[in-house]
Amino acid sequence: MSLPILYIKPGCPWCDEAVYYLDRKKIAVKTVVVSGNREAMLEMVELSGQSKAPTMDWHGEVLADFGLDELIPFLKKHGVG
Repeated sequence: MSLPILYIKPGCPWCDEAVYYLDRKKIAVKTVVVSGNREAMLEMVELSGQSKAPTMDWHGEVLADFGLDELIPFLKKHGVG
């Protein structure tokens, strides 16, 4: 099974926080930087309906424009974290 995808923008404090949390918990994701990557940005917008990061695609279930308060329950729902 492919890894969940985490769309981020460099310098975004919420993105940095999500990456740090996922690393600390050893939760593997594919990280995609959308800044300066038109194709990745369009993919994220099509998936989530918005252009804010971080956005996560967990095998078809999308969590968009989130902080740790939203990420932690989302991960627990999927049996990780």
